Amino acid sequence: MAHLTYTDAMDEALDRLRSVGYEHGRSFVNHAPMAAEALAHMGYADEVPGWVEGHLRSHSFHDVPERRFAIDPADEAEWRHALGEFGRVADWTALFERELAEAPWTEVLARWWPRLLPGMSGMLTHGVIRTAHAVRAVATAGPGHRRQLTELAQGLGYWAARYSEGGVVVAADPGEDPDLDAAAALDGLVAEFSGIYATLPHRHPVPLIHSVTGPAAVRLVVEHLPQEQRLPSYRVARAVSRTMLDWFHAVPRPAAPLPDAPDAAALFAEAAQIGDEHAIKLAEVAVRHEAYAPDPRHAAAAQAANRAIGRLYR
Repeated sequence: MAHLTYTDAMDEALDRLRSVGYEHGRSFVNHAPMAAEALAHMGYADEVPGWVEGHLRSHSFHDVPERRFAIDPADEAEWRHALGEFGRVADWTALFERELAEAPWTEVLARWWPRLLPGMSGMLTHGVIRTAHAVRAVATAGPGHRRQLTELAQGLGYWAARYSEGGVVVAADPGEDPDLDAAAALDGLVAEFSGIYATLPHRHPVPLIHSVTGPAAVRLVVEHLPQEQRLPSYRVARAVSRTMLDWFHAVPRPAAPLPDAPDAAALFAEAAQIGDEHAIKLAEVAVRHEAYAPDPRHAAAAQAANRAIGRLYR
C-alpha cells in the first residue's frame, strides 16, 4: 500500500481547506492547516486526510468575508489603516497572493514581517503561528508549489487582518547582549514558557499554550529572515509571552518541580491519538525544540497539555 508523502498530504489538505473560513464559533481560530502541517511534518502524513475531515465535521466555520477593494502595498497610510480589520481579510490575502506571485517568498516575508510583528499578539498569536507552519511548508515543498504559497498568503493575510498590539510593551532587558543570537534566545524562551506551562494550575489548558507555540513559531521563521530582523523578533515574542501571563492571571512558580514525562516523540503520538489541534501543535513544538536544544521542560509541557486536554474529550 502506497503511503502519502509530506507534500502529497499537504497538497490534499490545502486543497480541501482552501475555501474554509478562518474562524468558527465565537471567533475561535481555524487550526486545521497548522495541525495538518504538524502531523505531516512528524511523519503522520497518512493520518492527515482523516484528521482534516474529522475536524471539518466537528466545527462550523464562518464564511470568508467577501473581497471589498484592493489594498495598495505602496500606500503606507492605506495598508496601515487596514491592519486589524478582519472584514478586510480577503483583501489582505489577495494582496499577499499578488506579491508572492511576483517575488520570491523570502523577499515578501522580509518586507512584511517587521510591519506585522508588532501585532503578533492578535488572536493569541495565531496569525504568526499559521504563517510559520506555511513557511515550513513552502521551504519543504519548494517555491514551485502554489498551494503552499497560497497558504502562506492566507497566513499572512489572517495575521494582518487580526493584527493587534494588545498592550504589549517591547523593550530590551537591562544588560541584554546586543549581539544575542536570536535563534538560541528563542530556544531559551520556548523552554522557559514550557516550564511555566507545565507547572501552573490551569483554569483551562488551552490559552496559555500560546505562550509557548507563539515564540516557537517565530523560531521556525527566524532563520529565513534578514539578520537585522531577528533580534527584534525575539524581543516581541518575549514581550507577548510575558504579557499573556498577565492576561490569564498566571503567576510562574520557579521552584515547582517538573512532572516526569516520556520522550517527546511518544507524547506526539499520544497527542495525535487524542486528535486535538492544540495538543498536536504543542507536542510537535516539544519534539522540534528537543532537536534544537534539549530540555526536560519541553516534554513536561506536552505531557501536561495531553493530560488536561485529553480529559476534555472523555
